[in-house]
Amino acid sequence: MVRFSILAGGYNTFIATYLFDPSAGTLDVLAKFPAGTNTSWISPHPTNSSIFYATNELSPMGALQSYTTTSDGTVSGPHDTVPSGGSDPAFTVALSTGQVAIMNYDTGNGRIFPTDSTNLKFDNNSAPIITFPPPAGGVSHPHMAYEYESEVIVPDLGGDKLWRLTRDGAPAETGDWKITGLIPQPLGSGPRHMKIFGDRIFVIHELASTLTVQPIPAPPNGTSNIIDSKLITPSGLPAGAAMAAAEILIPNPTLKFPTPYIYVSNRNTGVQDPRGDAIAIFEHVNPGQPDEGLELITEVFTGLDQIRGMEIGLERNGGDEFLIASGVAGSAGTVVYRRIDGGRNLTEVARNLDIPTRTTFIWL
Repeated sequence: MVRFSILAGGYNTFIATYLFDPSAGTLDVLAKFPAGTNTSWISPHPTNSSIFYATNELSPMGALQSYTTTSDGTVSGPHDTVPSGGSDPAFTVALSTGQVAIMNYDTGNGRIFPTDSTNLKFDNNSAPIITFPPPAGGVSHPHMAYEYESEVIVPDLGGDKLWRLTRDGAPAETGDWKITGLIPQPLGSGPRHMKIFGDRIFVIHELASTLTVQPIPAPPNGTSNIIDSKLITPSGLPAGAAMAAAEILIPNPTLKFPTPYIYVSNRNTGVQDPRGDAIAIFEHVNPGQPDEGLELITEVFTGLDQIRGMEIGLERNGGDEFLIASGVAGSAGTVVYRRIDGGRNLTEVARNLDIPTRTTFIWL
């Protein structure tokens, strides 16, 4: 069976490379490569697997960096570093346009940088700061940027909105990104991350610990009703537990995994559960029918403390059979699960405790 190299970022000054061997049931740390401070989110280039980007989640000013890697996870860089335009950028993503978006959680703004022909150098002069209007008496907290067709959609945890960004200019594809609309979310829910599958938006809400599904409204300010909303908090929590939803994954269907199950992570920021945090698995049932909704399939307790990042491997090398996750707190390390029963459940394959916490992963 193929062995897999996996990059992992976190709250320190290195990017780690793991080697996962499914046959041996092992997950080993191969190396730690010097990097910027708090590379808490890393994102691959969409077409060049040797390039990736990283946040430096810092206050009062964060940064965006570019790196390269070999197929076995030897990391070089940073090749360029530019200011994020605000405080504590918790997310970055490379767009199909050749640009890279970064969102500043604490200052309610973000930037979308063009890159040069190498995809490693950022144009700092062509990335104006995008400021998200704060709610009355509150603070905007953009937590993600999601590319959909000609838009970038930004979940705002503080403002309970999904902001819709499009490009202006003539032609439109060369203009700056600006807010042109929004999709309201339930008040106080704290939309954190999202995925789009088909014509539906699936949102994980940190403050409400809910998963919602709704049709994609027409741009710029169309509306749609939430079809279903389900609590993702696990059963049997101890007194004093404080749950906060974090990540959502919806892998594309394949012959081996024909049903696009939804994987969402819980974070317990209060009294810890001896079982650790859970990954909840949902199914989107009867889409387009009167009884369309979300159905909880199972909960998988991980032993991890505050699962912030998790990632499913790549279909091209069989990695989509596996899911890697880690906590942002505690000392439970990093764990790899095998998706079983067509993706309806997870079983642990390997765990490594050498690095106590990780927050973000790239499968190579």
